[in-house]
Amino acid sequence: MARYFLEVAYVGTAFHGSQLQGQLPTVQLALNNALTTLLRTPTPSFGASRTDEGVHALCNFYHFDTPLPLHDAFLYKLNAILPHSLAVKKLYKAGNDEANVRFDARSRRYRYRIYARKEPFLYHRAMYYPYPIDIAILHQTADIIKEYDHFESFSKRNTQSRTFICTIKQSYWQQVGTELHYVVEANRFLRGMVRGLVGTQLKLAKAGGDGPAALRQILDARDCTKADFSVPGYGLYLEDISYPADTYTEIIDKKTGNYNQ
Repeated sequence: MARYFLEVAYVGTAFHGSQLQGQLPTVQLALNNALTTLLRTPTPSFGASRTDEGVHALCNFYHFDTPLPLHDAFLYKLNAILPHSLAVKKLYKAGNDEANVRFDARSRRYRYRIYARKEPFLYHRAMYYPYPIDIAILHQTADIIKEYDHFESFSKRNTQSRTFICTIKQSYWQQVGTELHYVVEANRFLRGMVRGLVGTQLKLAKAGGDGPAALRQILDARDCTKADFSVPGYGLYLEDISYPADTYTEIIDKKTGNYNQ
């Protein structure tokens, strides 16, 4: 039995989230069906990071096990079966059979995109937010977030998490062309956490006043009713997941095209 990692990307608005929900179209269900079809035996996958309905991924990981040798065009064949809104970018052989895409991940990075002027090509790819924002307050609140490691105020209720401790590695706002992005990286995230961080910061920056002090009060309250989770999922992207260097080795597909050659 060998373990393989799949690096995937998907358009979140095409799925009811990433995790299995019966027969509702989810990323995990699509992968399971495609793997089962290609390997001709029931083959479940296991995900690294759960994304909610509408949330996109430029990079998420799944692993699966099989005793069967993989076709040298496995990646090409798997993508041919998957829906257009989901693609496997890379295939890896795990360094050992106990490697786990969820528990071995060192960090995850998310990006939330907003834009201020109506743009049809950004519809459901970023959040339209045509309101005045105090950018200075956003930079201050993003810095404050890095000072904390307890985020109960930014976890939705009914979570399965046993702890609200998260180690924030990056938290900042940046201008990207005509868009404003919030980037946050941590060892782990709570349910709804990134959207809560974005919505709350925008609310404080839009209202003006002492936003940084208000954010500290919300963080210290450890009460999720104080945060704002109202921003839509389609503005959010799971951008990267990092692993130790010896976790896996890439398998180069023999048929997938490469225009960089």
